Amino acid sequence: MQRLEELQHTAKKSLGQNFLISDLVITKILQKVELQKPQKIIEIGPGLGALTEGLLDMKVPLQLIEMDFNFANYWKNRGCDLIQGDALQLDWAPISSSQTALVSNLPYQISSSIVIERSLDQSPLAFMVLMFQKEVAQRIQAPARRDDYGMLSVIAQNFWKIEIVSEAGPKDFQPPPKIASRVLFFKPLETAITDRKFFLRLVKEAFKQRRKLLKSNLKGFLHDHGVPENDFLDWLTQHELKETARAEELSPKLFKELYEHIANSRKQKSQV
Repeated sequence: MQRLEELQHTAKKSLGQNFLISDLVITKILQKVELQKPQKIIEIGPGLGALTEGLLDMKVPLQLIEMDFNFANYWKNRGCDLIQGDALQLDWAPISSSQTALVSNLPYQISSSIVIERSLDQSPLAFMVLMFQKEVAQRIQAPARRDDYGMLSVIAQNFWKIEIVSEAGPKDFQPPPKIASRVLFFKPLETAITDRKFFLRLVKEAFKQRRKLLKSNLKGFLHDHGVPENDFLDWLTQHELKETARAEELSPKLFKELYEHIANSRKQKSQV
């Protein structure tokens, strides 16, 4: 933590600053990144540089995104290409591409949003290696019908192949958080979902009120897009689902098929 003392910096809870200090976890992350041979890397929140130093050693272009003024100045003074700002507020189009990797010990409060936002990119990143609060990582990989299965699970699993890279406990950070963490690897999947934002709206509506029936949550949405209720109920029957089905009963694959069904109905409606 010598660099923290040099900068006279204390971890800011408001920015979710828990600095990764485990050599084992750091090594696992860097090895996973290097194996993929990225042509460019983006790191969100370099902070003290636990990952940054190793990423610099890979000798590929590295783009840093940092909100904290002190850390931003430190890395700028090191000659790094850095954007000071909120990763959720940036225009990613100029900085990312299908040859770009995203690597981060993410601040927990933005982790779910980062996964959703990068899932909406029409030209997906080459891959992502990201740290999460363990329960968020579990939600990302949760299967249908499990209590933690939801919108995040459906979006992530439709657009990414996801693997566990490493577990991380409180002692692997300074200051130690009160919860366990997990690092996940994301590789983009080929998909027939062309309108990603429309797919997100569909899934959001489906899980809007978790305990309500799917047909109730989607009633207005389906009407707006030209899908009669009877047509939707027939679709449920064809997929061996009851009229009383809830969103959590549909697998990520079934959500994709429902999206395709609605997209076809919209297309037919526009041709009439």
